[in-house]
Amino acid sequence: MRTGVRSEYDFSKGKRGATLPTKGKTRITICSDDDILVTFRARAEQMGDGYQTLMNEALKASLAKDDKPLTATTLRRILREEMVSRSG
Repeated sequence: MRTGVRSEYDFSKGKRGATLPTKGKTRITICSDDDILVTFRARAEQMGDGYQTLMNEALKASLAKDDKPLTATTLRRILREEMVSRSG
């Protein structure tokens, strides 16, 4: 018998993920270029903010510019433009 394991623990109805949902936000998984992540993380550390918050702000700013659908290529362009504009 293994120590620390109890037969009365029942996780059959357990759920994965956050226990409390965040209103107005959805957790997603995306692939991004390494240089984009490195830059956003560095800026976030300098600003005392989260890199995901900065990326979200960059996406919001881009959406305010036009109503075109957001493609992976467009997303990369937007993030690169934001990296350049915030570094200068």
